[in-house]
Amino acid sequence: MGFNPELLAECFRRTFLNEPGPRREAEAKLSEFAEQPNYCLTLLQLVASKVDEQICYAAAVNFKNQIRSRWAPPPDDSVSPIPDAEKEQIKNLIVSLMLSVTRRIQSQLSDALSLIGKHDFPKSWPGLLPELISSLAQANGSTSKDRYISINGILGTANSIFKKFRYQYKTNDLLLDLKYCLDGFAAPLLEIFLRTAALIDSAVASGGCSLDDLKTYFESQRLCCRIFYSLNFQELPEFFEDHMKEWMTEFRKYLSNDYPALDSNAAGVEVTDSLRAAVCENISLYMEKNEEEFKDYLEPFAQAVWDLLVKVSQFSSRDRLTVTAIKFLTTVSTSVHHSLFASQGIIPQICEGIVIPNVRLRDEDEELFEMNYVEFIRRDMEGSDVDTRRRIACELLKGIATNYKQRVTEVVTVEVQKLLAAYAANPTVNWKDKDCAIFLVVSLATKKSGGSSVSTDLVDVQNFFASVIVPELRTQDVNGFPMLKAGALKFFTMFRNQIPKDLGYQLFPNLISFLSAESNVVHSYAASCIEKLLLVKEEGGLVRYNSAELAPFLQGLLSNLFNAFKFPESEENHYVMKCIMRVLGVADISAEIAAPCIAGLTSILNEVCKNPKNPIFNHYLFESVAVLVRRACKGNVSLLPAFESSLLPSLQIILGNDVTEFLPYAFQLLAQLVELNRPPISSNYMQIFTLLLLPGTWNRKANVPALVRLLQAFLQKARHELSQGGKLGEVLGIFQMLVQSPSTEEQGFYVLNTVIESLEYGVLSPYMGHIWSALFNRLQKRASIKFIKSLVICMALFLVKHGVENLVNTINSVQPNIFLAILERFWIPNLKQITGHIEVKLAAVASTRLICESPLLLDAATVRLWGKMLDSIVTLLSRPEEDRVEEEPEVPDIAENVGDTGRFVNLYNAGKKDEDPLTDLKDPKEFLVASLARLSAASPGRFTQIINENLDASNQAALLQLCNSYKCMIV
Repeated sequence: MGFNPELLAECFRRTFLNEPGPRREAEAKLSEFAEQPNYCLTLLQLVASKVDEQICYAAAVNFKNQIRSRWAPPPDDSVSPIPDAEKEQIKNLIVSLMLSVTRRIQSQLSDALSLIGKHDFPKSWPGLLPELISSLAQANGSTSKDRYISINGILGTANSIFKKFRYQYKTNDLLLDLKYCLDGFAAPLLEIFLRTAALIDSAVASGGCSLDDLKTYFESQRLCCRIFYSLNFQELPEFFEDHMKEWMTEFRKYLSNDYPALDSNAAGVEVTDSLRAAVCENISLYMEKNEEEFKDYLEPFAQAVWDLLVKVSQFSSRDRLTVTAIKFLTTVSTSVHHSLFASQGIIPQICEGIVIPNVRLRDEDEELFEMNYVEFIRRDMEGSDVDTRRRIACELLKGIATNYKQRVTEVVTVEVQKLLAAYAANPTVNWKDKDCAIFLVVSLATKKSGGSSVSTDLVDVQNFFASVIVPELRTQDVNGFPMLKAGALKFFTMFRNQIPKDLGYQLFPNLISFLSAESNVVHSYAASCIEKLLLVKEEGGLVRYNSAELAPFLQGLLSNLFNAFKFPESEENHYVMKCIMRVLGVADISAEIAAPCIAGLTSILNEVCKNPKNPIFNHYLFESVAVLVRRACKGNVSLLPAFESSLLPSLQIILGNDVTEFLPYAFQLLAQLVELNRPPISSNYMQIFTLLLLPGTWNRKANVPALVRLLQAFLQKARHELSQGGKLGEVLGIFQMLVQSPSTEEQGFYVLNTVIESLEYGVLSPYMGHIWSALFNRLQKRASIKFIKSLVICMALFLVKHGVENLVNTINSVQPNIFLAILERFWIPNLKQITGHIEVKLAAVASTRLICESPLLLDAATVRLWGKMLDSIVTLLSRPEEDRVEEEPEVPDIAENVGDTGRFVNLYNAGKKDEDPLTDLKDPKEFLVASLARLSAASPGRFTQIINENLDASNQAALLQLCNSYKCMIV
């Protein structure tokens, strides 16, 4: 073994360094070690050594990530699985280790254990639950002062493994696993829960318990509540139904009782609030899933939660409790028991007592706005998974409005007017009232299904915009009251479809000026607003603001956007970069615009190459470069040399320094540049082509689609060079390597199809027997539907480019008469599965030519295959257009996996346009009936009988309808 805990500790220590060189070297070393046996086991040994908290924590995180990717990797994944013997050792160690480490490290090991449990528990880890139950009983029976440290460790472990029952689709296997856990753990869980409850009651009554012990008891109850949540998530177990009174009595006590010893300090409050939040989640779960059984407890719980909210709402440190408590009331509001909110005056009380206090800005919100703009925007505009008080309070109103919409609208409208009146009376002092009013209107808006448009009943949007929002947008001071400006920009963004075009256009200069605001949130919201406005479409599908309308502002807009990167903390602001991408995608790019843009973008690129850390920003940066190159060179190809002189040095840095995160982007941009060149390709590019043909270049899975994209560009632009020096053989070696793996087989076909399309038959013919042989061997090993469809399309492409006879002969060179076997077993039955406009056309035309031009299929001995093939062609062409055309998204939506170096991320703006190999042939249906008509005219009556015998009634009718439509006769 080439490593030990001490060596791993040193590697982890070096990953904390700021210098990218040593850091990358250490990361590469860890990746190398990870491929060796016992790596995960050694990580656990390092954690157990407790050498250094930071190093042990990093090792625990790395261990968790290794478990996630390698415990049960997919069969076609390039990641090597953890050996079974090592797995067993890990399972023997991890529970006891979890009980001995700090809470911070314990949480990582807990997650890892949860991942293992998801795959192995209980069937492949039968000893785990008995070990936990035995350990819990032993700790529970102990008189040791520290017994609750062990109890909580065991409960924490149980909590980890039982999480698998949450959010899972209900199956028989899952329910069997759940029953196994319930049979073993439900009774001990209730026993420890009630015993701890008694200890808490005794401690509170006597006052003789230490604060630390009381905190430990509350933590124990919180863990019991989380386990309760997991075990009850799928359905109400009989044991919990039988003992509902015991559970609910204690739950209500924790919501209703005060605990002065804990409430006297922040740490104690956090402990009680965590338990109360867990209780609120449990009663919310019962409201959602066991409403009938829970109904007798509902009213007392609703009152207890209401009283608790009144007490805790004003404390910022109690956010989680506030959010979970409001969620419970929201659940009640949408249930059959919503009548609890029907009494006169309840909705105004909720609005004034819960909603407005939680929506109003607090000092903590202002601090987040100023100190961490990324997190503020994530919570405020993007709707992160963090439930904020502001959002959840509005969700409560939405819930009540499910049954009492008019009353909620009336109450909130009055509140909005009161808030705006308070602002008008003293704008400087009461600016938060206006912010609160805007937030209410935005948050209670309803999004229309299937689009970005929103609506609201609270206000007339256009009047509200003109009277409340426009004054904020037209202010000369872009730095005054920044949170109010941000709210106004958010409103404009949200209701952009309903703002008249003329008014929106008039406000463009104001939006551009906000890009120079010192507040990161304000210039980010301004960039986002401009970007979203450029996506708005009118009813006819035309964009609302086109390139001509953007032209007068373009120079100032781009200048302010690039200048925004100079603000502290906005050097890698992805909202600004996304706006640049969108502007360049709409505007007409002249040489005067292109020059400063490419200079600015490459300067930023060179900087982020030193330390890539914001994957979303980086993605939009490369998209911006790609769209600039595409749109500028489309109008003026003479700009290409200037782009190359700016871009190629940056791309060389990425390739030379092996900047892993950027390699797929670099290859896609190189492909774009190669495609814009005219042959002969320059030596700079041909050096890259030589590197591209080295097998080692293809080792990283995430790079493969981008490398294929680049290879395709070279195959199309360097055809002459391809046929020299054995390069075609090397390309076909890459094709063969790719097509052998299910994860890259599609990419292999892309390479082969480009070779078939780009080269003359004379160049290809010596290789075709080997190519078909490789494909048929792969077909024998694993014939997935995806592979077979790709093979059919490949054969069809070869046919239309190089002829029917050459296709039949080259395939039969592999084995005599194998073509008919391939046709019958794979081509004919899978032809009807082809999708995609170009693919359908190609497959239909090739299949038509086969039955109408090939002597082999026109022979009397193959009449049955002729009929079957025609039946499949008619089925393919008779499908509704929407069933077989795969629509591409018009606007790139950056996926969550951006920045994950294990995955490829496509550059939308550098995308390869699918080329139609049959541009001269417009309609495959017309081609079919015209070809059949010519064939039948040469042999009258022969094909009518074959059609009647081989096509079902619906396809006969469909073929007759096609013949009538195109006025062709089959005689």
